[in-house]
Amino acid sequence: MAELGRLNVLTVVRGSTHGAYLDGGDLGEILLPSGQVPPGTAPDTTLEVFLHRDSEDRLVATTQRPLAMAGDFAALRVVEIHPRAGAFLDWGLSKHLLLPYAEQVGRVREGETVVVHVGVDPKSHRLVASARLARHASRQPPPWRAGSQVNLLVAGRTPLGWNAVVENSHLGLIFRRPEDPPLQPGQTLRGYVTAVRPGGKIDLSLDAAGYQRVAPLSDQILSALKAAGGRLDLDDDSPPERIREVFGASKKAFKQALGALFRQKRLRFTHPGIEAVDITQPAPGDWRPGDAGR
Repeated sequence: MAELGRLNVLTVVRGSTHGAYLDGGDLGEILLPSGQVPPGTAPDTTLEVFLHRDSEDRLVATTQRPLAMAGDFAALRVVEIHPRAGAFLDWGLSKHLLLPYAEQVGRVREGETVVVHVGVDPKSHRLVASARLARHASRQPPPWRAGSQVNLLVAGRTPLGWNAVVENSHLGLIFRRPEDPPLQPGQTLRGYVTAVRPGGKIDLSLDAAGYQRVAPLSDQILSALKAAGGRLDLDDDSPPERIREVFGASKKAFKQALGALFRQKRLRFTHPGIEAVDITQPAPGDWRPGDAGR
């Protein structure tokens, strides 16, 4: 059965001057407007389309893909404020997505990016957005444990740090640390679960802990050095924002990984920057077999 707010593979039933009509099962025939019909489309052709409602609340199909679908959390930009209905968000389709006043947390402003959940309103059967994220977060026990690496969508600031959507399903808290870079609502990044508390609350960090943090980052630095021809312009004096941009790690973690590689004689500091050391070649002053008596 065809599903509102999702991608569907539907069969073309017939064509008309308005476009192509698709078999929507229990939803009946659904129009794919003429401007959306791919060349060569004929009856019995199957097409992947997204189902939504047009400005007159009719069910229609589009071959365009929105920035978010029903069930997704996403960061969307406010493009218009309606005095009675709410805010309209750009989600990649010609008809904007409504964020009703009742689903806002505080009042949003035009041009602002807001993190919302996209869903089907049970009363109007329209696709709408909601900034009340806790209502829509999964209440199932989180499948992660301490140390798990996860994808995060930064949602909003709190006195302790930042709320974040974890893997498009759960909510967690990134605890603020002095060495972390400033975050912005809508930012996506990788993070780590530090604890799953009773009731399913998830504590998050932008860095892994201890050796689990240093070892993978060390490998990442070595790979970056190899790809760059053996030299990088980053070192332990580089700005934290630049380190985060390149390696997705804090400056503290980066310095720990550089220190570990330096002790292993895998790199040297060139001030500025770092340079790879070929461990298969002896360094000046290293003893080699046959050196005795020379």
